Amino acid sequence: MVSKLNLSERLSLSRLSLGVWRMNQWNLSNEALRALFECVVELGITTIDHADIYGGYTCEERFGAIVPSSLRQKMQLVTKCGIKLVSPNRPEHRLKTYDISAKHILASVDTSLKNLRTDYLDALLLHRPNPLMNADEIAEAFTALRKSGKVLELGVSNFTPSQVSLLQSRLSFKLITNQIEFSVLHLAPMYDGTLDQAQERAMPPMAWSPLAGGRLFGEGEQAWRVRSELLSIANELGRSLEQVALAWIMKHPSKPMPILGSGKLERLKDAANADSLALSDEHWFRILRASTGGDVP
Repeated sequence: MVSKLNLSERLSLSRLSLGVWRMNQWNLSNEALRALFECVVELGITTIDHADIYGGYTCEERFGAIVPSSLRQKMQLVTKCGIKLVSPNRPEHRLKTYDISAKHILASVDTSLKNLRTDYLDALLLHRPNPLMNADEIAEAFTALRKSGKVLELGVSNFTPSQVSLLQSRLSFKLITNQIEFSVLHLAPMYDGTLDQAQERAMPPMAWSPLAGGRLFGEGEQAWRVRSELLSIANELGRSLEQVALAWIMKHPSKPMPILGSGKLERLKDAANADSLALSDEHWFRILRASTGGDVP
């Protein structure tokens, strides 16, 4: 059973979550998709990661139509807003832009609540920082959403440490996460201050593309080195390569929460077992060395 992390007095998220960005590409009927969600909840993967734009603005609505309220109550629904895509489902969008104005945030939440067929969101994240970000305006919207009960907690996604600090400076409550790219092939958050800040603020990050978006199994010298090391350690421990890659992420003291992207139950069952795998420091540094191509300086 996958464990949970307490992000605040109001919200706990499962250590592994299921992202539905490619849900429409899983080629599952509504009945099969409902069964999949039932199974992942039984595994303890109770956090479902959405965004308003996923599936060309269709995934939230499809999810809401097939997941009964009894199952939803066992889940934590996280969604994101702030990107405006050019899409047949949004004909008024003539240009891809970012919009995290109070008006757009509030309207997006109402739309997500309607599409997901729920009375509240467990968490709302701003999907991307906007160069025109007005922290005071965002804070007003966040405060209103939290006070109304439409959203339990709020956070950000793909924000730099300074952007997190700017927005946090305007809030009377804590941002609960920064959803970032982090994997054995994408180490930047360890060196640009992102994970340092997450640990400093006790703000566990959600990690998207924890298997490097499939690049881990592709070509290239770095991917080959890392894959070889992961497989070696997996064989030593009697585990799978994917479990070791996920456990490497979760060992970081900022307590990252990987977002899984597969619609295949067997892969999700396998991934769930990563939560019980505690890598030694030596194993962790062997994987880091494989990724960077050299010993720690």
